[in-house]
Amino acid sequence: MNAPIGVFDSGVGGLTVAREIMRQLPEESMIYFGDTARVPYGTKSKDTIVRYSRQIVNFLLSKGVKAVVIACNTASALALADLQELYNVPIIGMVQPGAIAAMNATKNKNIGIIGTIFKETRSICNCRYKSMSIICSASRRRTDR
Repeated sequence: MNAPIGVFDSGVGGLTVAREIMRQLPEESMIYFGDTARVPYGTKSKDTIVRYSRQIVNFLLSKGVKAVVIACNTASALALADLQELYNVPIIGMVQPGAIAAMNATKNKNIGIIGTIFKETRSICNCRYKSMSIICSASRRRTDR
């Protein structure tokens, strides 16, 4: 039997990512972990999000997954690099693929990023997107909604 793909989110929003994986890879099996006990992640520190993410990846690996998709944008932004360095399975985040798709869909390469508030927003926007081969302009605007 083929090993499953692990998918996790801070809640249930990642089910849309899981559904798309199933649509595009119908022969693959999947294990989904929705961390509804500790939602929302956006109000937590980077250290906390990395710790939660490591715990979830360890759980998914104990179930024999061959790859992990981080369907949570906050965990993708703050924990992806640490997880990729720590584990010997593919760890795939959502922020960069989503930003690239958005930039490819616009003429001027200006995109808006909507997400929960976390302290490291400025450093994530400034560093994460500069590493892309496409030049982009990211704007941040706080909202309480």
